[in-house]
Amino acid sequence: MDRTPPNAAPPREPIFNAPPVVVGLAVLLIALYTLFTFASPLVQDMLIRQYAFVPGRLTVSVWPGRAIDLLVRASSDPNALDQARAMRDLHALGGGAKPWTLVTYAFLHGAWSHVLLNTIWLVAFGPPVARRFGASGFLVFMGVTAIAAALAHWALAPMDFMPLIGASGADSGLMGAATRFMFQPGAPLGPAADSRLDIATIPAGSLRSMVVESRPRVFLVIWFGTNLLFGAFARTLGLSDMPVAWIAHVGGFVAGLLIFPLFDRPAARAGA
Repeated sequence: MDRTPPNAAPPREPIFNAPPVVVGLAVLLIALYTLFTFASPLVQDMLIRQYAFVPGRLTVSVWPGRAIDLLVRASSDPNALDQARAMRDLHALGGGAKPWTLVTYAFLHGAWSHVLLNTIWLVAFGPPVARRFGASGFLVFMGVTAIAAALAHWALAPMDFMPLIGASGADSGLMGAATRFMFQPGAPLGPAADSRLDIATIPAGSLRSMVVESRPRVFLVIWFGTNLLFGAFARTLGLSDMPVAWIAHVGGFVAGLLIFPLFDRPAARAGA
């Protein structure tokens, strides 16, 4: 005899019961960095130059006039001279736009703390998004938000020749996507409902609701504020040895927030 009350919430899934696509991607990130650590410094440098995203390389490739301006300023501006030397080094190794780096940079990391933190965020926010998008949609979404993050970084620093690496931009895209449904009634972070709903079918909130309703609004304020502060003061406070590409995080997050409906499957949109 079934003694389960008719409106009882479904049993909670184990916290690490992530879809295979999320587990596979997390394992891939760690495996790639493990292999990277065993490579020689020469090979590591080659991988960074070939697969990291370099804003200045893209700018010079699509807008050669900027290279001429840079060389003209190099004689009197120390910063321009450093940029010109970086541009020369990239050209000597076979420059070009390297459009694939708009995605491949997300698979490179600079330290164990870097890759582990990004993997934790992936495992935290990836499962609910993957359940709504499906495996193929999830992977395409990650790629699109990685591109959006890189382009946002490029827009802010078009003549920066420092390589951009790491999956944090794509992870931010997952956070943006999750914001569209995680605060809805019946969702884990939303108001109480008659019963706990399946995360894969909770109707998504509109962009307007993200601003009007208090829970997602508070989250957005905290998220953007934290990223701005961390980007501005991480090096000053000794939290990072390298500049934090905070605008890439913002670009990925905003992209995830905006393109979410394009990937959300019909069953989830309808709340079926």
